[in-house]
Amino acid sequence: MPRERTRPPTIIDVAKAAGVSKSAVSRALLGQGEVSESVRQRVIEAADRLGYVANAMARGLVSERTKTLGVVLHDVTDPFAGYLHVAMQTRATELGYAVVTATNPGELTLDNALTALRTLISLQVDGLLVCSARFPSEQVLPFVDRLPVVAAGRRETALSSVCVDDRDGGERLADHLLELGHRTVAVILVDGAYSYSQHLRGVAMIARLREAGATVVVREVATNADVRAVLPDLVGLPDLTAIMCPNDRTQVAVMEYCRAAGVDVPGRLSVTGFDGIGPLTTSLLELTTFRQPIEKIGRAAVELMIDAIEQGAGEPGQVLMRGELVPGATVAAVR
Repeated sequence: MPRERTRPPTIIDVAKAAGVSKSAVSRALLGQGEVSESVRQRVIEAADRLGYVANAMARGLVSERTKTLGVVLHDVTDPFAGYLHVAMQTRATELGYAVVTATNPGELTLDNALTALRTLISLQVDGLLVCSARFPSEQVLPFVDRLPVVAAGRRETALSSVCVDDRDGGERLADHLLELGHRTVAVILVDGAYSYSQHLRGVAMIARLREAGATVVVREVATNADVRAVLPDLVGLPDLTAIMCPNDRTQVAVMEYCRAAGVDVPGRLSVTGFDGIGPLTTSLLELTTFRQPIEKIGRAAVELMIDAIEQGAGEPGQVLMRGELVPGATVAAVR
């Protein structure tokens, strides 16, 4: 037979078990007002024994805050999203906030992202952290007057945002190739509607290479998944000495293709990436990439959000963080 569910304990049950008043329970659990240490311990022990969990929504009706942040996170299998989420949740917990996350095992479509956003707002979160490259800011703007919104890991102008300086990263990677004598370089340019950040770093690569007089072969792709379709023609170009990729996962895909095609990396073609986080940072691969300060980005996004919640939202603020060029074994000097 199915197990019969019991009624969840209430604050009144905790007060009765601890032998104190309901208001004393509230003060003890919320850390507000004066309450003795012995009473606080009795209340905590009673709450733990009964399995009492405070109703964040009900508490929010009184305080006008639930101490909860909503996160719209794209592809949960993407290391960038995963590490960003860990950094945000860690910092939120340190500052006394809980995190409720809506995500997807794969690319988060616009419809799914909008549904996730509305669901989080219905849960009365105090603010929204948007970590989805495919979520246009114009879709978020209608909610900005209702609660603070911060974009984490991507550049925005209409919203407050915290991200790496993609333009600086693209330029420094291009400079690295130029210093090693590369003069015919391919850049895989991702559509800005798919990822504005990846598009921006690609544009910066192209501009810096052209400024230096290099020949740039641009291959535009709608998404990262479309990269393999442009490789047969690209890898066969006789004068090409390097391929610049929008992220590390694309870089690995290019290297896999080159290996299958018998093209030596970096002897015949040098390959660069971007992100420098997670398993792909292993010394076994030694990728040449640009490392994002992912932990700093996540923590700063939460801090910017909580400042807006507790002090009132002002004009949108943009925080650009400087990353680090990581020279590796996938780039060599031109012979």
